[in-house]
Amino acid sequence: MLELKRADLAGPGIGNYADLEKVLPTDYHSLLTPRETQRAIYAVKAYIEDHLCRELNLMMVQVPLIVTAESGVNDLLDRDGSRTPIQFHISNDHDQHPIDAQVVQAATKWKRMALREFGLGPGEGLITDMRAVRKDYFLDHDHSAYVDQWDWEKTITEADRNLDYLKATVRKIWKVILGAQDRARTLFPQLRDAKYPDLPEQIRFVHAEDILDLYPDLPRKQRETELVQRYPAVFIVGIGWPLKDGLPHEMRAADYDDWVTETRSEDGRPMHGLNGDILVWNPVTRRRHELMSGGIRVVPETLRQQLEISGQLDFLRFPYHQAILNGEIPLSIGGGIGQSRTQMLLLRKAHLGEVSVTVWPKILKEMGERHNIHVLE
Repeated sequence: MLELKRADLAGPGIGNYADLEKVLPTDYHSLLTPRETQRAIYAVKAYIEDHLCRELNLMMVQVPLIVTAESGVNDLLDRDGSRTPIQFHISNDHDQHPIDAQVVQAATKWKRMALREFGLGPGEGLITDMRAVRKDYFLDHDHSAYVDQWDWEKTITEADRNLDYLKATVRKIWKVILGAQDRARTLFPQLRDAKYPDLPEQIRFVHAEDILDLYPDLPRKQRETELVQRYPAVFIVGIGWPLKDGLPHEMRAADYDDWVTETRSEDGRPMHGLNGDILVWNPVTRRRHELMSGGIRVVPETLRQQLEISGQLDFLRFPYHQAILNGEIPLSIGGGIGQSRTQMLLLRKAHLGEVSVTVWPKILKEMGERHNIHVLE
């Protein structure tokens, strides 16, 4: 059982296409035509960007697609080295002034540096229309090598580094997602389909420690699947901290979210972590559906502790990590909200490829056709 849990720590939980075909819906049809889908995508996108800026006091900024390898700014996504960025050499001036560059996997670390660059003080933040490539995913109906996110970051004070502030921020984000649902259905009434229930008005907060207690014998993704059928919208708190079975709820990088800080549950029990994920039940795919990862970011002491747990203390040589240790960049909270993931949910789609254009293997496209799922080319 422990090996099964360990294998489930990263990735979508579907390891081959035979298993994937078993979980794709057999009664699916799109509620929107391809043309309507494109109009709906941009209406929802505009609504979410505008209202996230209002609710969280953010400003839209430019974001890199590539960063230098030596900066340490790229997001490694986890801490086991299983998902590595695309790296390439720019010879530049006949290799007289070369650059070793990487395609970003997310802008998680870059954003915190950008808060300083744009002079954003406590209570102010930024949001980006981020594009990235993650080459090590297994490509299924809700995992793509192409990633689009609303990557956002906000400057906070030391007094804000607590669960109450984190929860208040998540509730504001959930309010925006609910508003986007209403906006989409106002523009396209056919999205009001009795087969698919509304998102719940309130999001529930559940600690990773409590989820393990509820489902001690299940791997992580199965625990999440059970949980979101009970509570259709949840924020799982404390992802990354090693639980009592010796494993974290999920692998989480050691150098951005704070998953070691000691906290308390609402009834006073000891817990860990100031980060988490928004998960919902997707009534189209009938599966767990992740919308956002994020949280309050590390400070010098928690950065060191997490790198030590992860066996990555050598990362302290990078400029990004040195900037944290030396107090040169602001305290912050931030996250990445999946754009195509959110569109897929709100527009009642069964596949990411219906709302984004990327590459898919022939086997997956043929499988989709059998299930009446037609991806964009």
